[in-house]
Amino acid sequence: MNHQINIGFETAVEDEAEVAALIRTCALRVLESEGVPFCAEIDVTVVNADTVREMNAAYRDKDAVTDVLSFPMYEFVNGAPQERLEREPDSGRVMLGDMVLCYTRACEQAAAFGHSPARECGYLTTHSVLHLLGYDHERGDGDARLMRGKEEENLAFLGLTREA
Repeated sequence: MNHQINIGFETAVEDEAEVAALIRTCALRVLESEGVPFCAEIDVTVVNADTVREMNAAYRDKDAVTDVLSFPMYEFVNGAPQERLEREPDSGRVMLGDMVLCYTRACEQAAAFGHSPARECGYLTTHSVLHLLGYDHERGDGDARLMRGKEEENLAFLGLTREA
């Protein structure tokens, strides 16, 4: 599949090219592992804590810094679309939605959890793409286990274990 992951940085990141490559790799892995049968597109924006806090307050009514926000374009349930998907006229791709990743929060969490920023960014990317595909850990224990299993499976495939 010719999926496209668009990545923009609205905050300074020391190793921008490396972070962008990691995000792209993780997002593409999830799309591949889920067997997405169409060319998908995802927009990713890497932001700072102030920006993600403003967005979290505006869109989720939660005035707090968070690590990642997912804004799906379509309704999916556990990878199955619940509505007709429209292809973009110019590219032929289906826009799955937007991901907003707070890099500073990811680095803080990596330090707190005792693993690398790469592992944390990989986890957050995997988590967000699964949300765009309709997986939701807040629907109940069964859905939470399903989503967590898919996260760990994809991260293990990429070598981004908790020790990484």
